[in-house]
Amino acid sequence: MSSQRDVKDRIDSVKNIRQITRAMEMVAAARLRRAEQRIQALRPYADALRRMTRQAAEAADNVPNIPILSERDDQHTVGLLLVTGDRGLAGAFNSQILRAGTRAAAEDEAEGRSVVWYASGRRGVSSLTFRGLDVAGAYTGFTDRPSYADARHIAEDLVTAYVDDKIDRVEIFYNGYISPLVQEVRRETLLPLQEATILEGDEDEDDDDRDRDDSGHHALVEYEPGPEEILQRLVPDYVEISIYRALLESTASEHGARMTAMRNASQNAGEVIDDLTLEMNRARQAEITQEIMEVVAGAEALV
Repeated sequence: MSSQRDVKDRIDSVKNIRQITRAMEMVAAARLRRAEQRIQALRPYADALRRMTRQAAEAADNVPNIPILSERDDQHTVGLLLVTGDRGLAGAFNSQILRAGTRAAAEDEAEGRSVVWYASGRRGVSSLTFRGLDVAGAYTGFTDRPSYADARHIAEDLVTAYVDDKIDRVEIFYNGYISPLVQEVRRETLLPLQEATILEGDEDEDDDDRDRDDSGHHALVEYEPGPEEILQRLVPDYVEISIYRALLESTASEHGARMTAMRNASQNAGEVIDDLTLEMNRARQAEITQEIMEVVAGAEALV
């Protein structure tokens, strides 16, 4: 059994760790509130832009024959963008994105397609590099507070690679923010537009799309210039805003995951302290019992 001093030192050490985890939990909670506000401010604009892009794509008779909107007959190379964080101590936040990305890459390679990796966040970049994978685009240093310029930089690299025929499809993996306790891994297709997740729509948007003519197009919408030219202008913005939204969702998810992980760590530290306190009391009781036995034995020897 450990001595009282050893157990007391361990208790003090665990208490210090609990102070750190509590402080990190408070910091994550404060940053989470700011991240939630940024998401709430962006979502209406992002939803409107995605809806406009989808409506323009539906109204266009033919998707314009321009590089950014051209669809490859055969897709040989897929670009995968993994959105992770710069730091750890956030539970399974980073690892679940890496697992989803590597699983998708295995599926693509099994079908004869090669994979080009892009990663946002030091954790994603370092993990892919450690596995011996070549990262074509590494973007770090801004995951705590991403800006639109960061999303534009990533989008430019992806669009350029797509236009230059280096990749035939672009997919993004990120943690979608639902609540501080719940984050879900989302997989979205950005390019080509014909396969993009944006064209799938959702029930809320379908409720707003009731005024249609027999052709399925919006009867009250007139495009000037034509929907093809408008679509050509909207697609780059759609890619940028989709990446920016993913970055903000990932940031909020990271803070929520870290807050939860630090709270659990603090609770576990409290349980360890209770166990060590019980062990220290047992050690003290054993020492007292030993001293009493020695005193009794000495008294009996004198009789």
